[in-house]
Amino acid sequence: MARIIDGTNMNMIGHNVRKYRKQRKMSQQELSNKLETIAVYICRGSISRIEDKTRTVTDIELYGLAKILGVSIEDMFEQ
Repeated sequence: MARIIDGTNMNMIGHNVRKYRKQRKMSQQELSNKLETIAVYICRGSISRIEDKTRTVTDIELYGLAKILGVSIEDMFEQ
């Protein structure tokens, strides 16, 4: 099956994941650990790939990232 996303960017939220994570002085590993407490499993390496936009993000992962980072889902998409 062909991918829906063309080009080099595989998601629209990577920049904001990094921005909000750093604002909270949280490492990628700490973010991964906190996500695990709400049954969202994203390893540290995958968080890195999300942040550099080389990995897609599922709706469940988006929900978990927004919840742990303390922002709305809409905030994740702001430029």
